[in-house]
Amino acid sequence: MRVNFTVNGRPQEADDVWEGESLLYVLRERMGLPGSKNACEQGECGSCTVRLDGVPVCSCLVAAGQVEGREVVTVEGLADYATHRQDAHPGGGCASGACGTSLDSAQRWQAKPTDSQTGEGGELSPIQQAFIDAGAVQCGFCTPGLLVAADEMLERNPSPTDADIREALSGNLCRCTGYEKILDAVRLAAARQERQGEAV
Repeated sequence: MRVNFTVNGRPQEADDVWEGESLLYVLRERMGLPGSKNACEQGECGSCTVRLDGVPVCSCLVAAGQVEGREVVTVEGLADYATHRQDAHPGGGCASGACGTSLDSAQRWQAKPTDSQTGEGGELSPIQQAFIDAGAVQCGFCTPGLLVAADEMLERNPSPTDADIREALSGNLCRCTGYEKILDAVRLAAARQERQGEAV
C-alpha cells in the first residue's frame, strides 16, 4: 500500500508498505530518519517515541497504515516544531486541544532545510539544549524518545512539578543516567520557558 502523511512539516509518501510494517520501520528504513531508536519493539522502553497528531506514541506499535493523512514529529523535527510553536503561539503552546491551528497555517509550516540525519546547520529546540546543558545524555540511545516526551509535556504543562515530569517520562527507560540529570534538564527547560514567557 501507499501511505501519505506529514513528517516534520513535510508531506511524505511511503510506497510498497506491507500491512504489518511499523511507523518506526518506515521512518528509519524508508525515510532515513534514524533518531527514533529500535530497541524493544514492544512499546516498553520509549526509545522510538514520536508525536502523532501531537500525542507521544511508541512508533514501534503504530502500523504505518494508521498514519495516513496524519502528522508525525520526530526528534529530528523538534527544533523546527519549537520555532513554529513560538512563532504561532508566543508564550503558549499548541498542544492538542490547547489551541487551534488553521489548515492554511499548518500547510505553510515547513521544516527548515537542515541535515535531517544529524540536525547540523540548525538550532536546537529548548529541550534539546537543556539536555546538553544539564549533562543529561550518556550513551544517547534513549535520548530521542525522552526529548519528544519531555517536549510534549512542557507544551501541555509549562510549569511541571517533579511528579508531573516523572509521570510524563515514565514510559521512557534509561540504563545509563540514573534519571536525575534528565529531571534536571526538564526542570531547566521549564525554567527557561517560564522566563521567556514572562519576557513576551
